[in-house]
Amino acid sequence: MCGIIAYTGHRPAVPVIMEGLHRLEYRGYDSSGVCFVRNRELRVVRAEGKLNILEDKLAGMDISLATTGMGHTRWATHGAPTENNAHPHLSFKRNLAIVHNGIIENYRECKDILLDKGYLFFSETDTEVLANLIADEQVEGMPLIRAFARALEKADGAYAVALLSPEEPDTIYAARQSAPLLIGSGAGENFAASDIPAFLPYTRDVIFLEDGELARITPSGVDVFSIADLKPVLKTMTRIEWDLQAAQKGGYKHFMLKEIFEQPRAVADCFAGRVDAKRSAVRIPELEGRPVPSRLRIVACGTSRHAGLWSRSLMESWAGIPTTVETASEFRYRNALLTPGESLLVISQSGETADTLAALRLVKEKGAASIGICNVIGSSIAREADTVIFTQAGPEISVASTKAMSAQMTVLMLMALYWGETNGTLSREIRNRALAELADIPAGLSGVLPTLESEAADLAARFASCKGMFFLGRGQSFPLALEGALKVKELSYIHAEGYASGEMKHGPIALIDPDFPSFFILPHDAHFAKTLSNLEEVAARKGPVIALTNPPKDGMEIRGGESWLLPEAWGPLSSFFMLPALQLFSYKAAAFLGKDVDQPRNLAKSVTVE
Repeated sequence: MCGIIAYTGHRPAVPVIMEGLHRLEYRGYDSSGVCFVRNRELRVVRAEGKLNILEDKLAGMDISLATTGMGHTRWATHGAPTENNAHPHLSFKRNLAIVHNGIIENYRECKDILLDKGYLFFSETDTEVLANLIADEQVEGMPLIRAFARALEKADGAYAVALLSPEEPDTIYAARQSAPLLIGSGAGENFAASDIPAFLPYTRDVIFLEDGELARITPSGVDVFSIADLKPVLKTMTRIEWDLQAAQKGGYKHFMLKEIFEQPRAVADCFAGRVDAKRSAVRIPELEGRPVPSRLRIVACGTSRHAGLWSRSLMESWAGIPTTVETASEFRYRNALLTPGESLLVISQSGETADTLAALRLVKEKGAASIGICNVIGSSIAREADTVIFTQAGPEISVASTKAMSAQMTVLMLMALYWGETNGTLSREIRNRALAELADIPAGLSGVLPTLESEAADLAARFASCKGMFFLGRGQSFPLALEGALKVKELSYIHAEGYASGEMKHGPIALIDPDFPSFFILPHDAHFAKTLSNLEEVAARKGPVIALTNPPKDGMEIRGGESWLLPEAWGPLSSFFMLPALQLFSYKAAAFLGKDVDQPRNLAKSVTVE
């Protein structure tokens, strides 16, 4: 969702803020704004649409002397994406301004109280209510930090907030609750932001705020307090090792294409250090000394959930662990019955996915063990799970997730091998072959990606204008079908559905016609014959059929439709070729239609609201 960047220091603040907002564009937004102090007054400039519109408004203003300010890119939740609803928001008395990510759930009740006191409102947002709630708490003589904390105590919901007042013109106040916010610490300057790239050109030293914490940020230092009682909180600094170049396009037209082509490296980096030199055993230090779960419950959303579904058969067949996979947004609203010895495995690229994080906290309250898989060091899931395994995929900027899923699949496969060895349920033959073949995936994938890109472009030109699509598969190909459909919906806005291919005759086949193509994920595995029968049923009804399959051999020829030939790999590893092909098709379809590939409409990178 939305992006926050605040700065106080020795540089002109507005250029630094605008630079940071551009680096947060990947999160998705529909309006933007900045606030800075000039002549001890708050100046707010806002605009609907992309950042270039805001920059045009700022171009004629005297902004060079402001050394403290904050900016925001908004993704609409309360109120339409208009200039009036854009952040920052001023209090009615214009004595403070805030930017805010998240949702204040009780804003209507708070607004009614404030209206009765004579406050006026100029937007439809919950954020303006919070601004006035803070102002209302600031009775004469009360320090701003205390008024801020008191107002936050009255606000229910999720928030990351930055606050600026002309009374303390070189100070930024920041606080978080169930929404990401962190602090960058530099020399004579400091930052608050919703993600690291916003300030990475200036510092790699980061302080991660926890829920219920409030920070006072000045050019000379950072102090952190508990919101509940304003007692100081001792924080440690984290050094970020990756640099800004890793988050730039590197010559690719879009971040998404770059990240698809980074998948060989993502797989290799996940593999590195987790297998011994002779490839005869898996080593996952984060799991060492921990009991193998008697049952495993995987909870995630979207692409991460599809990775979990893909791993279920490996957890059961290799590791001997009964495994269920659940949608986080549904799991949290029922009384899930956990058995003794059961562990929760949560998966999230960002480590901030609100529903997944809520599920983690729910299970921790019940006393169950928890494991996190994520890509972001210092994220909420990384800090709150009992143990966390990082995918090491590097920054993923495009809203549509790609290399994160390949990295998650790699980690999940290694976990199944590790637990299978520990449980004694995994044969030496399968273990050795799995590790040897997985080690060869990066080179094989690097070699085939350029060809897949060209073939995907040809298919996209033919099918991007159709009225809808099916993606179908069995076994581990079924989660890939779900992911293929999701990517088409996300990027091209074409309605697409992913199904288990055996479900076709239970209703969906009624949709088949010449303008409704079906993509079958059809590797040479144990499900080939059954899935081929489903393919032939669709072809017989004049529906275009594209089979993502391997080069033909005796007994595994495709009859009906056309074949998109991908390298054959052992067992579950065929998925590492099928997945990028699906991603490239969705990418090329969106590009063919002229869509905004990296920032699809209505979507955001980190879903931190329900």
